[in-house]
Amino acid sequence: MAEIPKTLEQAIAQAQGATQAAMADGYSLLQIEILIPELNPMPVAEQFLPALDSFGSQLKVFFPDAGAAALARRDWGSVPFKILDIGTGRVPVDQQVLPEDEAFLLVAPSAVEVTQVEKLHQAVGERPFILLNPRLEDVSIVGIGYAGRQLRARFLNTIESCYHLRPLDGAAVFRCYPSPWQVWLENKEGEYQLIAEQPKKPMGDELDLILSGKSLQQPGDTIQAKKSGIFASMQRFLRTLSR
Repeated sequence: MAEIPKTLEQAIAQAQGATQAAMADGYSLLQIEILIPELNPMPVAEQFLPALDSFGSQLKVFFPDAGAAALARRDWGSVPFKILDIGTGRVPVDQQVLPEDEAFLLVAPSAVEVTQVEKLHQAVGERPFILLNPRLEDVSIVGIGYAGRQLRARFLNTIESCYHLRPLDGAAVFRCYPSPWQVWLENKEGEYQLIAEQPKKPMGDELDLILSGKSLQQPGDTIQAKKSGIFASMQRFLRTLSR
C-alpha cells in the first residue's frame, strides 16, 4: 500500500514510480498533481525527469511559454532532450511532434493552453504524454456550456491521474498508482490516519462525508494506518525549492 509522503522529495520519488508503473501497464495520457500552493514547477520537473531517462533524446519537455522554456534551458544546462514551449498555436503542431519522438512531458500547462495541449496530444497518439501539475480546468476559460462539456468528454476526462497529492485543512487526498484513491485525516496527536480508500477520486459532498465520518463505507473500505509528521517537513522542502 502506498503511504502518504513526509517530504516533497518523497512525493516526487513516488510520482516517478507511479508514472513508470502506469506506462508499463499501457497508460499513455497521464497527469501528476502535487497541489501545494506556490509550488515552483520548474525544480519539481527537474527532479522528476530522471524517471524518463530511458527516452534520452527522444523526449520533449514543453513549458507554457517561451520565457519559461528559455529559463529551463539556462538553468538545466546541457540535457539530452529538447525543451520547447507549447506556443498557444503560434507553432504548428506538426513542427513540434516528430515521428522519432517517443515521449512528452508538459510542465504546468494552464487552461489558456488547453486547446494546443489537446492538439499536441492528438498528434502524439499512443506515445507517453505526461502532464506535470496541469491547471487545465479553469471554468472561466474552458467553460461550462456545450463546448466545455465536449472538451472534458474527449480529452480532460480521459487523463489518468497516476499521482495526486492534495493537502487540505487537517487532511489530504492522495493517489499513487496503482493504489486506489485515499483520504487521510490528521488526529489530535498530529498523526495522519488513512480513513478511506476507493477506486474513484473523492470530490465535493462525497469527500465532505468521508471527512465528517458519515460516509457509508462497505466492509473493508476503511483502513486505519498512521503516518506522522507529513506536511511540516514537506513545507521545508517547499521553501527550499521555491527560492
